[in-house]
Amino acid sequence: MQLKVSPDNPLEWLGLLMNMVPMPLLHAQIFPVISKAVLEAADAGVFDAVMQGATTLDAIAETCKLNPKATTELMGLLTALGYFTYRNEQFAPTKMTRRWMRPDDSESVHGMMVFNNRVVWPWLERMGAYLRTGEGIQYHDMLTPEQWGYYQRAMMAATGTEAKEFGRRAPVPKGATHMLDIGGAHGQHSVALCKRNPGLQSIILDLPGAVEQSTPILAQYGLGDRVRHQVGNAVTDEFGEQAYDIILMSSLAHHLTAEQNQLVAEKAARALRPKGVFIINEFIRPEIGSRPDLVGSSTDLYFGLSSTAGNWTIDEISTWQERAGLEPYKVVNYMSIPGRAMVVARK
Repeated sequence: MQLKVSPDNPLEWLGLLMNMVPMPLLHAQIFPVISKAVLEAADAGVFDAVMQGATTLDAIAETCKLNPKATTELMGLLTALGYFTYRNEQFAPTKMTRRWMRPDDSESVHGMMVFNNRVVWPWLERMGAYLRTGEGIQYHDMLTPEQWGYYQRAMMAATGTEAKEFGRRAPVPKGATHMLDIGGAHGQHSVALCKRNPGLQSIILDLPGAVEQSTPILAQYGLGDRVRHQVGNAVTDEFGEQAYDIILMSSLAHHLTAEQNQLVAEKAARALRPKGVFIINEFIRPEIGSRPDLVGSSTDLYFGLSSTAGNWTIDEISTWQERAGLEPYKVVNYMSIPGRAMVVARK
């Protein structure tokens, strides 16, 4: 998936074709303003306010406790971005806003926006230091309890649509009864598979802060003991011997070094039953010189900054699995999130 500038008329098309448009200015000036404006609007409740009936500039400013002049400027930008339409001095949410910006919707991205605005945005100021030293933030070691809460809601927002696709497309061995979900926190992937497979139950292994904040979230799914948390650390804890038919590691490999990922793969191989599957669910790093992939490349840099690790290629992930004695099985590319895939091996 690429983020591109599209011309609105033949003159603009010609300007782009002839390299007369200074694209770096868009990256350096326009894109940061857009990003921060959308984050602040979500955090202030602007999208929800309009969907709840505050459709004039005065009503939006009053409801969200914003300055009227600044609200006018913000709403102009959000309308240009396609979040709202404007007719007869009234704003109306577009399909994109109704689909993705409702705070109370399980597939909304609202939680990610609040987390990025309140927690992640200051991290970006450390990008220069990371580029000079290669030392990332290691944010799992520094989150406060409040930030862990934002983080878990952000992870739910990031995986709401993905988890549904995972539930439909993840390979499940015949007669599978036990699953280990490494770093699964909110449990959406486990819940999706357990709903699809009534005989399946899952243990979610995660850090104490994640479990504390995500236990109430998991309880809302109403699966009782079929999906439950276990406090632990994937790097330091053992997983058992031939205990599971499915082991999932979703969005954790990009926080670990190659050596740590190899260690986890070896423990997973020991913990799998015959014909069991080990699924590494990840953003994939595109090779330099290969087809451009904005999602894979941008998340690679982001996770380098935030965890000093980053994304991995499919070949690298498969190598960990093979060295652990597992057989490569399949790669499932997501339709809902380009640049992301399940890399599956089996025992």
